[in-house]
Amino acid sequence: MCPQAAAGGGRRRATSLGVHNVCRLLSRRAHGFYARDAGVAHRINLGLLRKIICQESTKFKNVWTTHSASPIAYERGRIYLDNYQCCISSVAREPRILYQKPKCSKSEKIEDALLLECPLGEMLPSPSDYKPSLIVLTVQNWLLRLSADSGEILEKIYLAGSCCKFRYLSWDTPQEVMVVKSAQNKLPAAARQAGIQQSVLFYLAVFQVLPLSFIGMLEINKKIFGNSVTDVAVSNGILIVMYSMGLVRLYNFQAICEQFMEQPFDLGHEFNWNGQVGVVGKYPFGLPCNIKITDTPPLLFEASSLENAFQIGGYPWHYIITPNKKKHKGVFHICSLKDNALAKNGIQDMQCCSLEPDWIYFHPDMSGRIIHVGPNLIKVLKLKEVKNNTGQVEVAEDFTIVANRENCVNNTVTVTASGRVVKKRFNLLDDDPEQETFKIVDYEDELDLLSTVAVTEIGADGKAHLDFRCNDHGILLKSIPLLESWDVTYSHEVYFDKDLVLHIEQKPNRRFSCYVYQMVCDTAKDDERSSHEKTERVFCKKGGRLFEYI
Repeated sequence: MCPQAAAGGGRRRATSLGVHNVCRLLSRRAHGFYARDAGVAHRINLGLLRKIICQESTKFKNVWTTHSASPIAYERGRIYLDNYQCCISSVAREPRILYQKPKCSKSEKIEDALLLECPLGEMLPSPSDYKPSLIVLTVQNWLLRLSADSGEILEKIYLAGSCCKFRYLSWDTPQEVMVVKSAQNKLPAAARQAGIQQSVLFYLAVFQVLPLSFIGMLEINKKIFGNSVTDVAVSNGILIVMYSMGLVRLYNFQAICEQFMEQPFDLGHEFNWNGQVGVVGKYPFGLPCNIKITDTPPLLFEASSLENAFQIGGYPWHYIITPNKKKHKGVFHICSLKDNALAKNGIQDMQCCSLEPDWIYFHPDMSGRIIHVGPNLIKVLKLKEVKNNTGQVEVAEDFTIVANRENCVNNTVTVTASGRVVKKRFNLLDDDPEQETFKIVDYEDELDLLSTVAVTEIGADGKAHLDFRCNDHGILLKSIPLLESWDVTYSHEVYFDKDLVLHIEQKPNRRFSCYVYQMVCDTAKDDERSSHEKTERVFCKKGGRLFEYI
């Protein structure tokens, strides 16, 4: 065979294989598999980061600490202090102030905030929309969109006059639809004594985000929903109404908007509404209440639960409630959403004897599993079909995590040195500070790690450690001691965000502390440093704030 023929044959075969591979590639890409896209690279990088974090040589060190007289908030690598007037990056080894705004007056106080991130694959009207921003709600009913990095005001919307006080921000659909809720309308005692009636209990304003657009505003009226309404929320397209007797009712929120919306409005456009002429979202008119519920909407579902505790999740869909009697506190029923049937082994009761109750929730990893946390035990449960009965679902144990209480001895009878027998009149509580007790359980979705905080009181100080565990089997992969003392009577929050651990503590008299831990890869030589060198701290002032760092 001549060289030309051989070469030609080789080219024809390569072309044929190339077409075949392209077809396979396009098919895999259509299903979300593409070796060169940013998502695959990001997942590979997160897998490498997880391996590095779980290495024995990797440590988390308290690199700096700060204190505040006002609450401290954390969102995606940014620490907010002084009612969101000061923003500090948590990424740097030393505190780096992103912006520091002048102290605001009481009329400008921020009531609530949400972090807004750029949606993927959408064309946005402004370059600033492609960067993270902070949606804040002020005490004077202003909704502001601020740059997350500079604090600059990007958008400004006036919600309403003195008829209602908006106080809370939440997501209906995360990063897509936002809900602004008012405080409950309550008449002054003098007005009630005079016989004045107040029928509107709450106001809800709903927005599409990025670009920020107004969907509608509605009122929750006792004439429609009843006199005993205590709270209301919107989540995943469902209007949730809660009542004083423990009743929870669910309605289709999208259907309500479509049925009862009188007229749509756009932000910044002039309107003529009920004799008022103004601009939508501008002072002094604000937003029109354009969704008027005139009749009770169709009920999707209702359940009665102690303290209105109600959760939906799992596969197939189930819900978790506590029977609506005080004696059942700490008892959880897992029932089918389809027919209200109690699942097999669906009654979960740890029978804890503790000051703080156990808690239960659907696993945030979307696996449909359930996490039940007690003082000394974490149970991860799963829903599965009963053998030989495809119509019934049972609750089975996936794995458990047990607190380390090997050295804990709780003898009711002790013998003194002189031989006298002493009997205790009480037993230790399950969450006694002297025993290791679980305080926080969380899930790091990007690294697929389950994190737990356990605390033991040693003498006058409480010692805590943060553990990283395999999300599939609960196996301990890494344990990080928190150096600061942990007082179980204080309020604590712990954030695990990839290579960062953040501990926020609230002490009495509105004193707040923030401890920042960052991942470092120590060598053997680093571990041999003197303890004095390791604990030596430096104090510095930045932006008028005192920081303490190593």
